[in-house]
Amino acid sequence: MMTPTGGEGAEKMDAEDGVNCSDYEHDIENEESGGYWSGIYDRNMAHTMPLLMKRANTTSQIAIVGANPCPIESLDYEIFDNEILKNDWRSKKKVQIIHYVMLKWGFALLIGLGTGLVGFFNSFAVENIAGFKLLMTTGLMSKHRYLDAFLAYAGANMCLAAAAAALCAFIAPAAAGSGIPEVKAYLNGVDAQNILAPSTLFVKIFGSILGVSAGFVVGKEGPMVHTGACIASLLGQGGSHKYHLTCTWLRYFKNDRDRRDMITCGAAAGVAAAFRAPVGGVLFALEEAASWWRSALLWRTFFTTAVVAIVLRVAIQFCATGKCGLFGEGGLIMYDVSSANITYSASGIFAVLLLGAIAGILGSIYNYLVDKVVRTYSIINGKGAFSKISLVVTIALLTSCCYYFLPWIAKCIRCPSNSTVICPSVDESGDYKSFQCPPGYYNDLASLFLNTNDDAIRNLFSPRIIKEFHITSLFIYFATIYCLGIITYGIAIPSGLFIPVILAGAAYGRLFGRLFETITELDRGLFALLGAASFLGGTMRMTVSLCVILLELTNDLLLLPLVMLVLLVSKSVADSFNKGVYDQILKIKGLPYLEAHAEPYMRNLVTRDVVSGPLITFSGIEKVANILQALNTTGHNGFPVIDEPPFSDSPELCGLVLRSHLLVLLKEKIFSRDRGFANQRIFQRISTLDFGKAGSGKGIKLEDLDIQEEEMDMYVDLHPITNASPYTVVETMSLAKAAILFRQHGLRHMCVVPKSQGRPPVVGILTRHDFMPEHVLGLHPDIMPHKWK
Repeated sequence: MMTPTGGEGAEKMDAEDGVNCSDYEHDIENEESGGYWSGIYDRNMAHTMPLLMKRANTTSQIAIVGANPCPIESLDYEIFDNEILKNDWRSKKKVQIIHYVMLKWGFALLIGLGTGLVGFFNSFAVENIAGFKLLMTTGLMSKHRYLDAFLAYAGANMCLAAAAAALCAFIAPAAAGSGIPEVKAYLNGVDAQNILAPSTLFVKIFGSILGVSAGFVVGKEGPMVHTGACIASLLGQGGSHKYHLTCTWLRYFKNDRDRRDMITCGAAAGVAAAFRAPVGGVLFALEEAASWWRSALLWRTFFTTAVVAIVLRVAIQFCATGKCGLFGEGGLIMYDVSSANITYSASGIFAVLLLGAIAGILGSIYNYLVDKVVRTYSIINGKGAFSKISLVVTIALLTSCCYYFLPWIAKCIRCPSNSTVICPSVDESGDYKSFQCPPGYYNDLASLFLNTNDDAIRNLFSPRIIKEFHITSLFIYFATIYCLGIITYGIAIPSGLFIPVILAGAAYGRLFGRLFETITELDRGLFALLGAASFLGGTMRMTVSLCVILLELTNDLLLLPLVMLVLLVSKSVADSFNKGVYDQILKIKGLPYLEAHAEPYMRNLVTRDVVSGPLITFSGIEKVANILQALNTTGHNGFPVIDEPPFSDSPELCGLVLRSHLLVLLKEKIFSRDRGFANQRIFQRISTLDFGKAGSGKGIKLEDLDIQEEEMDMYVDLHPITNASPYTVVETMSLAKAAILFRQHGLRHMCVVPKSQGRPPVVGILTRHDFMPEHVLGLHPDIMPHKWK
């Protein structure tokens, strides 16, 4: 065996490598503030510029200049085709296979039920908590106790914000932020620490409720994707050992592949529960979340979101009876623009194109500023829990001041005589807020600021009201939401981006419609919807899923052509400046995400250009001492197995064996004194269930092994646990082509084989980190990546 200098070495960085995760706890505490870093970014640098990775000489860790490595695992999505697995499938009866398939559909049903109930609970809690706060504020203002109203409003917001921040700081730091980048990374093959833990699910639910109720410019819709993924993960691994929440009959899918499929269903269910958009949820999972897809998964995802839709419909009917407090039928998002007058004209199409182009520019600026803010907040949040909570409370106070004092700028407007609703409004929400105005008048800015986010969007989308909002008020509201949305994202609370972007986009669209009302006959509420669509396209860079979500939100297919047009324009314009906001967050956190397309400069490289060696390999029948030495001195997750004479005519690649499988074999002591093939009794002593993936931190570790001195010279037959058909590429294959194959097949290891005979049967192993730009450019600094863009 040879000591490695790289190859597989960059793949696995965990406790087995001697990395003490507690030493870096402050680096991974705040998930949405650049907390994971993963050794690619140095948070001590003012601008946290990416650093080039260098391979360590004697260990498997990545040596990073000025940064500490953080444990980020890759996931084994590939089916490990070994003799034990084949034997298990051959022995299965038809009824067992049917049971396996039915369990998959049963899990889809449970995920839909759980996510739907959580979505309803979130909306129910937010409407009641925020509604009570707004009723208290309105009641004090009606008595002309304006200072008391502000103190009550700001005090309630700050208390709610502090509670949300405390949950994130002390219980589950990974719950901060929207969670969509982490779910994307997981479905791409990256297992970041604690992102799907039960504690993360708990804080995600209650922290999101508290944060949205506190009046922040955040939404509960983005975190619902993370919530659905957490529910799916919890079901998939049969509960949690740590919290004593286990069900033996649920622990059936003990592999990354099946869990990935369930988490994909959970992500789709989260969108369906957030927006009442079941088809949009499926398309969101397909377009944005999942890196790998197949037809069977499409059907289960569709079934899951259908279950969510049924749960929400039952909840709406129940609450329509008035048994849900301040939560009514409007509590779950649905914007009615069905009465909008849609007439096409050349001037109208021009206005829509201009709307999308400007929104693309504004969206790219929004992403740029969010990137800077998140990097800045990561430094503050890295100083401890008190700093996190202080930052959250400060932003809550700033938001409360803006929401309460800015409406004083607006003039009181006389209530319209033909209004179909009460003016001024007397409940916690409504189209016409009285604020400080005399009877018969309303304050248009207060109607936007002193409302829940959902009600503010309804007011902006409303087709009933032509000139409810003055142009100046719309501009003030747009500028405020745009800026507050930027400075709020990145604080230590669960916070989604959908609602802030929709709010800013709706205000921008309505303002745009007022400015262009002389040249187009399109409804002002319709312009608000198109503005929201254009902002979503300009920031998130999604098209199909956003289009369907907005159509399901508004319940009007006549809007389809204009929504498609404005999304395409805004995304195209914004893509010329920077990447989508979720892609930027992935990069800030240092999560090694593989893009769907390879970097252009990879076309001029071949696979052997990025392989580092020499590489550790095992013989088909290996000595116990050699295996232990390799496991002790490296953190490699996979090892090539090579058969040599007399077991083969010449050295040949037998396959690939995983570290976790080796540990199982060593723990069960499947040894022999003679260097020969194992007999069939091994299949009686060990089964596929023994190789199932355990929950976080529950797998077999080296220190769990009890190998005696006399057993060190014994032999282990690795053939039964070796993947005899690993994915291989020739060393002269284009690196760009290899990167695309690696992502499309959801691989963790890719063996590089020589082009000519007479050489060792395997040149090296490519893993996720070998395709990262930091690694490639570190090995080839002469490449100028900007010339290839």
